[in-house]
Amino acid sequence: MQANRSRDTGPELAVRQLLHMRGMRYRVDMRPDSSIRRKADIVFTRIKMAVFIDGCFWHGCPTHFTAPKAHAEYWQEKIGKNRRRDADANERLADAGWTALRFWEHEDPGDVADAIETEVKRARLSRS
Repeated sequence: MQANRSRDTGPELAVRQLLHMRGMRYRVDMRPDSSIRRKADIVFTRIKMAVFIDGCFWHGCPTHFTAPKAHAEYWQEKIGKNRRRDADANERLADAGWTALRFWEHEDPGDVADAIETEVKRARLSRS
């Protein structure tokens, strides 16, 4: 499992490249809030927005996740724990005044970038 990247994955890089080409600036692989022990893939600090691009296997995508047959109980518990941690992170971020956006790795990078850009613009307008 050491070879699995926690940052700079293909889907994440594709989305980041599109956002950067659109003139958007952000932080990468950081804790949105220092009191919360979770790192987001893309963070817009000024508007308090954290973006997560979740892997289909590790986060239990309802469309693409297939549980391994070997050690099924272990994997069921592992993926369930990841999903609970994701929900907990969303809740903690919301309580701290942050917006959490979650996308699956299989989603089209252009569509993801469009959705992020829309939410960033909405957040910036509401701050004005």
